[in-house]
Amino acid sequence: MIFNPPFIIRPASAADHGQIAEVWHSSASLPTVGPPTMPTLEDLRRRVDIEFSAGWDVTVAARNSEIIGFVAVTPPEAVLSELFVRPDSLGAGIGRALLQHAMLAMPSGFTLFTRSGNIKARRFYEKAGLTFLRDDLHPRNRDPVTHYGWIPA
Repeated sequence: MIFNPPFIIRPASAADHGQIAEVWHSSASLPTVGPPTMPTLEDLRRRVDIEFSAGWDVTVAARNSEIIGFVAVTPPEAVLSELFVRPDSLGAGIGRALLQHAMLAMPSGFTLFTRSGNIKARRFYEKAGLTFLRDDLHPRNRDPVTHYGWIPA
């Protein structure tokens, strides 16, 4: 039996950008999760810096000094932009904790989208109470995506 010590949820710092990109890359590289043509780790590392500068509010899940998940939100637009958990940490409640944090950060509700073929993510969001809004195409790569919304009860 593998024991994973507890994790903490905390605001991201500039020192976390590299590990955030690593989590994003490793998770989005799983089949059906990321885009058909996966950006390189270096491309995602640059994008993390750009998105932070553009207003991402990022919270990380950390175990000791290792980032094992993150959620990026933009409260002014009420958008959950990214939520990823390191593949070897899936199923430990990290995604639920990060989604709960997004709900607290945007208590009036928010929207998000995920790849339509990412059945695990879709089930995760539906189980958490998010509502299907529509199917569409990704604004960058034209890959099919499914939009969800969360409005508090």
